[in-house]
Amino acid sequence: MVHSFDIETEAQGLVEFVDASPTPFHACEQVAARLRQAGFTPVAETDPFPTRPGAYFLVRGGSLVAWDNSGADAAGAGLAAGFRVVGAHTDSPNLRIKPRPDHTRAGWQLLGVEPYGGLLLNSWLDRDLGLAGRVAVRTAAGPQSRLFHDPRSLLRVPQLAIHLDRSVNDRLELNRQLHLEPVWGLGPAPADFRAYVGEQVGAEPADVLGWDVMTYPTEPSARLGRHGELVAAPRLDNLATTYAAVRALLDVAGRAGRQVPVVVLFDHEEVGSMSERGAMSTVLPSVLERLVLAGGGSRDDYWRALAATVIASGDMAHATHPNYVDRHEPEHQIAMNGGPVLKINTNLRYATDSRGEAAFRLACEQAGVPMQTFVVRSDLPCGSTVGPMTAALTGATTVDFGAPMLSMHSARELCGAQDPAGYAGALAAFLAPAG
Repeated sequence: MVHSFDIETEAQGLVEFVDASPTPFHACEQVAARLRQAGFTPVAETDPFPTRPGAYFLVRGGSLVAWDNSGADAAGAGLAAGFRVVGAHTDSPNLRIKPRPDHTRAGWQLLGVEPYGGLLLNSWLDRDLGLAGRVAVRTAAGPQSRLFHDPRSLLRVPQLAIHLDRSVNDRLELNRQLHLEPVWGLGPAPADFRAYVGEQVGAEPADVLGWDVMTYPTEPSARLGRHGELVAAPRLDNLATTYAAVRALLDVAGRAGRQVPVVVLFDHEEVGSMSERGAMSTVLPSVLERLVLAGGGSRDDYWRALAATVIASGDMAHATHPNYVDRHEPEHQIAMNGGPVLKINTNLRYATDSRGEAAFRLACEQAGVPMQTFVVRSDLPCGSTVGPMTAALTGATTVDFGAPMLSMHSARELCGAQDPAGYAGALAAFLAPAG
């Protein structure tokens, strides 16, 4: 089976997907719309799982699981050959709005924010910021969640002028409590954020029960470079993997072999995944088990299926930085537009072992795309992904991989324009291996 993705189409598709997904909730909304258009059926977790093979998906907050068991053998979904799972995450570091955010200082109206994840603080200075998120609203039928995405430039975190801090180019120190609060107006009285949120979702302020609202840079994603060989965008970590995984699943839907292709998109990876919808939650194991049970299998069959399962945990990878080459392992240089990146760490910050490496390497060969290998310098700490915890929860062979990028965790990141197509091709081959 050949999985061919056009470079220009996928680069533009990534740009459009990122700009439409300022929050994990919107990313899931965008993915759900694409799945519905392709014939996938939504499933509510509170309903019985479908017993008829087909293409389905479910959403749990900012997380989503999609699968296609229409090609599974007659014994039931995943019972004999297990699953092929591609995992990614929908969240990115940003500034999120506190429960009581309204206050003033020196004639300015400010919003209280809390940094989410390991963001590069300085990258959020002097940027036009918008607001988006999920709001819980009181209705006659009970609490209801509503999304909003305000495209306007509303906020800014102004940096102190160099005239007032002559040492700023030598050392920039930002206090997370004092120096990151965005301004969004002038006046002696605080603005009313609850009223603003109510306007966005069509509710009275008194009916706004809570919110998960976050800031995002309003500058659109763009092609960059003399020949347009790069993509500059926010949230590439990890919406680039989310986009590629969904494109891969849509490519193999209805054509997969005996192993059931699954894509899982987790929220809260950037803060440790310990939530009801993070990688440490039941969101993936429960779906896989219910698939086996709905297909007529037993719990023993479920564990048999997991033993035959292979999981590819996707997160972005560090390309070699031209201005900081010494921060990289010299024998494992990573090139932009050089193909997907296998991640290996002997201390298990990544879950890759030789079996997982073999599965991913064969997928890249099947897709006809080059593969790179990332190892962190031995004298530097290594980041981690959802791979190790997913492997521990399922007992399945797991491999960590990514796509090369610069400026990871900045408000605006950089990846290669050719990589999304190769990325999707490799993942399609992984979900539907030859033979």
